[in-house]
Amino acid sequence: MKLKRPREPKKARIVIIPLIDVMFFLLVTFMLASLSMVNINSIKVNLPKGRASSFPQHNKLITISISKDQTIYVDKTPVSLDDLGDYLKTHFNKNQYVMIASDKEAPSGIMVKTMLKAQNAGFFHLLIAVKSK
Repeated sequence: MKLKRPREPKKARIVIIPLIDVMFFLLVTFMLASLSMVNINSIKVNLPKGRASSFPQHNKLITISISKDQTIYVDKTPVSLDDLGDYLKTHFNKNQYVMIASDKEAPSGIMVKTMLKAQNAGFFHLLIAVKSK
């Protein structure tokens, strides 16, 4: 009578390919999510629709918001148009980027005056916030 040899147990192995796929998927997901996040310290305004290019995000962003009733806010702090230049000079560095987020129902003249006040205060990196189409 012929006896069967006992089977050798299969060696356990770790299949790493699916793990790499999952990790790559998570990496791409988090990268795309972090690229779409912009920390805007402003009040909520109804932005006009438009198309804009990206900007460098290595500096702290100063956000000037203009509501539809022409109230100006610098990082959620109400500031009058006359005091805007002095406020920017005393509280911020001139190399920072200034983003102007104006409500679409606000007159465009107030936005232009705000940009000129910021420029006269020495802030030359001006950005305009728009809602993507």
